[in-house]
Amino acid sequence: MQRLRLLITSRSFTPRVAFWIKASQALLLAVAVCFSVAASDSSARMENLSHRLMCECGCAQLLGECDHVGCPDRDTELAELSAAVAAGESDQQIFNGFVAKYGAVVLAAPTTHGFDLVAWIAPFAVFAAALLGTILLVRRWSGVAGVQAPSAATTSASNDPADRERRERIRRETGAEGGI
Repeated sequence: MQRLRLLITSRSFTPRVAFWIKASQALLLAVAVCFSVAASDSSARMENLSHRLMCECGCAQLLGECDHVGCPDRDTELAELSAAVAAGESDQQIFNGFVAKYGAVVLAAPTTHGFDLVAWIAPFAVFAAALLGTILLVRRWSGVAGVQAPSAATTSASNDPADRERRERIRRETGAEGGI
C-alpha cells in the first residue's frame, strides 16, 4: 500500500494520473448527457421507430420515409406511433401493437427468434456454402486436390505409334510445347 501511495504522489506520475482521471470524468459526463438527451427527446425516438416500421400502403418503403403521393396509410400509422410514444409505451410494446394490428410484415427487419431467425442465418450460410464450393472447384481444376499416377493402360497407349503420331500432330498444329 505504501508503494502505491508513493507511486501516485511522486511528481513524475501525478500529471499523467490526473490527466487520465479528468479525461475519464469528462467522458463519463459526455455519455450521461448523450443518454439523457436521447431519452427525453421524443421526436428522436419517433424518428428511430418510424424507420424500423414499414408503411402499409404497398409502396415498400419505411414508414418514416414514405413519399407516396396521397398515401392513405402513412398519416394514420404515424399518428398511432406518435400516440404510443406519448403514452410512454416501450419500443417492444409499440412493435407488438403494430404486429397485432398489421401483421409481421409491418416490421422493417425480421425478429431474432423462432423461424424468423432463418432470415438472419440463411444469407451467411449460403455465402459460406458458395465459398466452400468455389474453393473445392478451383482446387479440382488446378489439380491441387491430388495428382493421379498414370495407369498401365495410359502408359502402354502412349507407346503406341499411332497415338504418338496423333499427339505430335496436335502439338504442331496448336504450337503446344508442354504436351498433352
